Amino acid sequence: METADLNRRPLKTRSSRWAQRVAAYLASTAISPNQISLLGVVFAVAGASALLADNRPWSLVFCAVCIQLRLACNLLDGMVALEGGKKSVVGTLYNEIPDRVADSLFIVAAGYCADWPSLGWCGALLAALTAYIRALGGSLGLAQDFRGPMAKPHRMAVLTIGCVVGAGESARWGSQYALLAAVLVITIGSLITCATRIRAMGRALGVKPTENS
Repeated sequence: METADLNRRPLKTRSSRWAQRVAAYLASTAISPNQISLLGVVFAVAGASALLADNRPWSLVFCAVCIQLRLACNLLDGMVALEGGKKSVVGTLYNEIPDRVADSLFIVAAGYCADWPSLGWCGALLAALTAYIRALGGSLGLAQDFRGPMAKPHRMAVLTIGCVVGAGESARWGSQYALLAAVLVITIGSLITCATRIRAMGRALGVKPTENS
């Protein structure tokens, strides 16, 4: 397996017919992969703004749609860059930085919408830390570790479910326990993910994480 493949998140949707067709079309246009990456942040801003505006059902459903559109951008930018032959020297920056911004916007906004802003900020910090640990492994010459239990696709899946269930809950009772539960799961899961990735990195380097204090 090539090094580029080892440092690329494994996604089954990459081989889906719709993704390949859309990526092929985008590759034939003047749209760049970096622009697609930035579009993902636009969707994150829109979804987070809806959550911050109010917790009515429409805002939660809208946010869930924005999460999925953001993930589609994350999928397509890499496909257009690599399979479409539009890779650029700054592509890695556009691939990573917008992801961290989008993650933080969604998770922090969800925390505020659920009336637990501190939990949202904590979840966003830990989510960013999982990516930092992955990138650190890559800088040490290891294959980047995309394992969960709460990698980016898992975080966004949990938040999407929280928004959809929360929309029904908001319409029926006006509460947001489902969204709060989603942020809590993301926070705890991200903490566990950090620990499992550090442990795996230590094993791969042949040194226990606790030995280097």
